[in-house]
This record gives sequence, structure tokens and C-alpha cells, in this order.
Amino acid sequence: MIFGFLGFGKMASALVQGMLQAEACKPHQIIVVNRHPETIEEDVEKYGLSLASSPRKLVQQAETIVLGTKPADSVQLLRDVRQDLDGKLLISVAAGITLQDLQEAAGHRTRVIRAMPNTPSLVKRGATAYAVGDHATAEDAEIAEKLFTSVGLVFRVREPVLNAVTGLSGSGPAYVFTFVEALADGGVMMGLPRDIALELAIQTVLGSAEMIRSTKRHPAELREMVASPGGTTMAGIESLEAHGLRYTIMSAVRAASERARELGGER
Repeated sequence: MIFGFLGFGKMASALVQGMLQAEACKPHQIIVVNRHPETIEEDVEKYGLSLASSPRKLVQQAETIVLGTKPADSVQLLRDVRQDLDGKLLISVAAGITLQDLQEAAGHRTRVIRAMPNTPSLVKRGATAYAVGDHATAEDAEIAEKLFTSVGLVFRVREPVLNAVTGLSGSGPAYVFTFVEALADGGVMMGLPRDIALELAIQTVLGSAEMIRSTKRHPAELREMVASPGGTTMAGIESLEAHGLRYTIMSAVRAASERARELGGER
């Protein structure tokens, strides 16, 4: 199976690196192309990938095409290579572009899958959800499952919820990075050396997430195990609630989800 990556931004790079680390495919099975090829020369050489001279050449050589270009550029690019996409599998990771728009741009004989992975795919801890188009087969879904399972968790969903996936797990790593940074800064503010504060913050988030997964308990239940009546944790939680942490996070998911829907229409 030859995978062709139309566009090689951060998400595509994370997917490729995760696939190679998981030994889901070999470097010679991956072809990439980018509008500015000079920006990806280092990665192409580092990972032993093949660099196509044009999007059309890439599509002609690959059996499965992963669309990772900016949403505003995606539909026109598909129209440009439409003839060579005929009968092939297209997996889009472009935020907001609907299955209908993908199908219309790529042609009715192209089998289309729309997916939303996230950047922790780079360390094989990704979270991906995908929806299949009308012409995609069970075998196509298996290819998508194999591709994304190699870099983390995968869920098949109905297309209408994919924008919510974008707002939650697609954009979510940035929220977590911001939280970890703030947690460490709080430690520095209270006197900890910065390197120790950052390591404590990282391990706290890692350990807490693993507790949720391994115990299978609801996060609220685990929180109550830490928050003793009248204790230090309750004092901290009171401050978080007073400043609207829960509302802020929920609003961030909403805003990113709505922006994903907007991006799908900005063409």
C-alpha cells in the first residue's frame, strides 16, 4: 500500500512519524508533496520519504491519499487532481470540509473518508474519529482504522459530530499544553525551580489521566478522593470555580467546533 500525503503540515508530519514509529508502513511506502517543498526537505531526508514533484504525480503513484492541506485550499486542490483520484481512497484530515464537499470535488468514483486526528499521534497517543462517505467500502474503513490505530485510539462516528471532535480532541492538546504551562508557572510563582515545576506538572497530568483510564472511575469521583473537606485541594478548587475554569474549557470546545464548521464554508 502506497500512502500519498497531499500537504505536509504539522498534522501530516505527526501521522507519518507515528506510522513509522509503529512500523505500520515503511518509509518507501510514503510519498509527500507540499506547496513549499523547501520547508519539508529536512523531514523528507530524515525519515526517508519520497517527495513528489507535484500533487498530480503524487496522486498517480499512491493508492491511498491523505489530504492534509489547509481547509481553504483543499477543495480546489482536489478539483485539480480529480481525474487521477478516480477509483482511489481519499482520507481527509482537513478540518471542517464535509464529506459532501470532498465527494463533489474529488469525483463520484473516489471513495472518501473524513477524519480528525490530533498531534499526540506523534507519540502514539493520538485520538482520532472518522466518518465514511457513501462510496467507501468496509475495506476502506479497515485501512483508516489501521492507519490511525497505529498512532492511538480510533472511533468511527457519524459525520455531524466531527466538528465537535475537532473542538475537543483535535484542538484539545493545545488546551492541555496551556494548562500544564500555567500549572508549572504557579509552582514557580510559589518558589519552585522552573525545571522541577514543569516536571511535576507534566507528571501530574500524565498520572491523573492514567488514573481515570485504569480505574474506570468518573473524574468527579476521583477528584473527591483528593479533595478533603476544608483541605488545601478544596481551597484550590474554590478558586478554579470562582474564575470559571469549567465554563472556560467548555467554551473553548464550543468555539473551536464552531470555527471548524466555519472553515468548511470558507472557500
